[in-house]
Amino acid sequence: MKVKKLTPNFEVNHIKQTVDFYNSNFGFDLVMAVPESQDGVEQSLSDDKEYVYAMMQKDHVGLMFQRSDSFKNDVVLLKDQPVGASVSFYMDVEGIKEFYEELKSKKMEITELKTTWYGMREFYLKDLNGYVLGFAEKAE
Repeated sequence: MKVKKLTPNFEVNHIKQTVDFYNSNFGFDLVMAVPESQDGVEQSLSDDKEYVYAMMQKDHVGLMFQRSDSFKNDVVLLKDQPVGASVSFYMDVEGIKEFYEELKSKKMEITELKTTWYGMREFYLKDLNGYVLGFAEKAE
C-alpha cells in the first residue's frame, strides 16, 4: 500500500457556519460543496440552500466537512459518537507570531504561543465545532 494524501473529514453541525469560520479565520477557500438534495456539486454556497458536505483548501492542506446526519449515515461506526474528537490537527505554518496575534484578538479559546522542547513555536485553539487545531513553526 502507498499512502498518497491525508485529508481529514470533520463531522460538523452546520456546513455554512464552518466554511465561514475556516475562511475568515484561517484563509481556507471553498473547493466544492454538496447541497442537502445531494443532486450535484457546487463551487459556492447559496444563501437559500443547506449543505451536507464541503471541501476546503489552503496551500497544501485540504479539509472536508460533513454534516452530522450525513456523516453518521456514511460512517456507521460513529453513529453513537458525539461530534468532536480526542485528536488535534497539527499544521506547519509560516508567520506564526502574527497569525497568533490576529486570532488572539478574536477572543477564541486559544492557548499561549510557546516554544516546545522539540523546537517548535506553537499554539492550539478550539474551532466552532469543538475540534482542536494546532499551528506550529520551527523556532529560530
